[in-house]
Amino acid sequence: MENTLVELMSSFIELTNEEKQGILDAFPIKTYTNETNLLKEGQIAKDAFFVIKGCVRKYSIENGEEKTSAFYTEFQSAINFDSMANQSPSKYFFTCTEDTSVAIINSEKENALYKKFPRFGEVCRVEMEKMFGASQEEFSTFKNATPNERYLNLLKNRPNLIQRVPQYQLASYLGIKPETLSRIRGRITLKD
Repeated sequence: MENTLVELMSSFIELTNEEKQGILDAFPIKTYTNETNLLKEGQIAKDAFFVIKGCVRKYSIENGEEKTSAFYTEFQSAINFDSMANQSPSKYFFTCTEDTSVAIINSEKENALYKKFPRFGEVCRVEMEKMFGASQEEFSTFKNATPNERYLNLLKNRPNLIQRVPQYQLASYLGIKPETLSRIRGRITLKD
């Protein structure tokens, strides 16, 4: 498992042994149990997390109700950019929804790695731009979709998520009540 990040970086550029060791030293991999909070509302984010295996849910609590805004699964980054960049308290919780292994990305260690191996900075910048572009497109599609279309998009683009997280969390993510999700699922099952 500890070579996952090295393998990923190796898919972008050929790495020397020194560069491989630099990645392993800079981004330690830890495993957390289900329901572990990686970041709590009110804390200032010091680290970001690259999911190796498992699932992290991003949510807030509004009027006593959990509002899920994202699920991060394998090879996705769970980052609270606002809290990290502005050193402001997080408005969100980042919680493991199953046993989860993540690479811990600390900006100080990351910057030291880029200083030692400058070409990593360019590779990571390009990949970050791709991630932002995909997130913006996903959000735009999500925002303009009906609840039925949101569920169908989820079924098409992230079908494994439906089996991995509780229905009430999926419903919250889709912006609907669990009963509405049950009705949508029922209608889709009847059509098949």
